[in-house]
Amino acid sequence: MDENLPENVELDISEPIWDRFFYIISLVIIGTREADGGHDLAPKHMAMPIGWDNYFGFVCSPTHATQSNAERSGVFTVSYPRPDQLLQTSLAASPRFDKVGKPALAALPVVPARVVDGVLVEGAYVELECELERIIDGFGRNSLIIGRIVAARAAEDALRVMDGDDADLIHHSPLLAYLSPGRFAKVDQSLSFPFPAGMRK
Repeated sequence: MDENLPENVELDISEPIWDRFFYIISLVIIGTREADGGHDLAPKHMAMPIGWDNYFGFVCSPTHATQSNAERSGVFTVSYPRPDQLLQTSLAASPRFDKVGKPALAALPVVPARVVDGVLVEGAYVELECELERIIDGFGRNSLIIGRIVAARAAEDALRVMDGDDADLIHHSPLLAYLSPGRFAKVDQSLSFPFPAGMRK
């Protein structure tokens, strides 16, 4: 054992452990349609592709409008914001007020979805439109909401190309990363991952 390595500290799992250390994950904005016809936008960081096929999932809660909206309408949208959209992304987390909803959403420019009933954040570098596949309850107070992607678009400057350099692409079109809890980073430097020979998905 390397004596220079710091000793690992046992964590108390009788309480949630996720605020005790930082971890990196994407930050997305989930769009849903309200019962009154308006739209709701909510940032989510526990969100990711589900498997290698075209499914996307995010963690929510039955007490949140995002989950009840998705369950009622059967659809949701996913916007991947750019680092320079951090302020707008933060505004989407503003509290909801009785009768007026989320007034801060007026500051987020949106574009209509093309296939499902919803909106996406204007300027996002990836846009996904999803039909609700299933909701899996029982993760404590949370649920996993899974959608099947029925439409997807990506900004031209974010698309990988056969003869392009991935490092240059990320450098010129940085990604927004959420460092939970409560921090963010602009990712504009990257290196190839050293996959072992013969590794397969």
